[in-house]
Amino acid sequence: MTLRLQSGYEMPLIGLGTWKSAKGQVQSAVECAIESGYRHIDCAWIYDNEDEVGMGITKMIKENKVKREELFITTKLFNIFHQPDMVRPGLIKSLKKLNLDYLDLYLMHSPCGEKYISDEDKFPKGPDGSPLYDDTDYVQTWKEMEKLQQEGLVRSIGISNFNEYQINRILNECSIPPSVNQIEVNPYFIQKDLVSYCNSKGIVVTAYSPFGSPDRPWAKPGDPLLLEDPGLMAIAKRLNKTVAQVILRYLIQRKLIVIPKSVTPERIKSNLAVFDFELTQQDMDAVSSFNRDFRVCNGARFSGHKYFPFQENYSE
Repeated sequence: MTLRLQSGYEMPLIGLGTWKSAKGQVQSAVECAIESGYRHIDCAWIYDNEDEVGMGITKMIKENKVKREELFITTKLFNIFHQPDMVRPGLIKSLKKLNLDYLDLYLMHSPCGEKYISDEDKFPKGPDGSPLYDDTDYVQTWKEMEKLQQEGLVRSIGISNFNEYQINRILNECSIPPSVNQIEVNPYFIQKDLVSYCNSKGIVVTAYSPFGSPDRPWAKPGDPLLLEDPGLMAIAKRLNKTVAQVILRYLIQRKLIVIPKSVTPERIKSNLAVFDFELTQQDMDAVSSFNRDFRVCNGARFSGHKYFPFQENYSE
């Protein structure tokens, strides 16, 4: 099952997410996913796992388990590579780690740039410990990404964590529209307005943190636990499915791409097993009603950035 992107390529509805996957476990997770039928893998330079993702892909191709053209591989341009002369080198670093000649989708990870000091200094700070921002206009960064698509190094380009105002600027000032906007979406944060806006512009939405990222290191005592929500548990019990499967089915029926993260073979397989049932409209409405506008990834590091995307008025 796929969705067609504005670039003309088909993107599988479910991908293996790799954010926060422990080092040493990512390669086997990728191999398990491909063996189980996944054809979409999502990673990022900042996740520090592109090498393991690449090893898993390479092994599966060498063993004739899959062909490169059957796979859809996504990675992301990180914030320290926003300056125009850093965009292409940033991609090349990722391609080398992944051992690939091209990407299926390259996303600008955030509209917020940070100062480049070195590849090792991923979150640069000033003497007082505050983040060192770079105010490169994301429109200029995007124009460099357009060149990567025109060159054939990437088949599609997109964005992540962009708001409506910022997307509109790209649409008005650039040549190639984003194929995808990857944003946080789950039953506690349904993002109805932003999803509707993206749909109206032909931009496919990928939902990250579909389960509310329960393993996030900054979770606070008392934060709501999506996978333990009584309403979701009741629907799952009635359908003889897991809560995770109900969540993924809900998002897919909203015509969203989902990228659940797991390194556990049973869960990797279970997360793909969501095409043998449907939620009724009543179920869909019920899940939407669980919305709490509870954003897990609040981007606090960038709250003082010129292009911070999570402002209430969606402007700069």
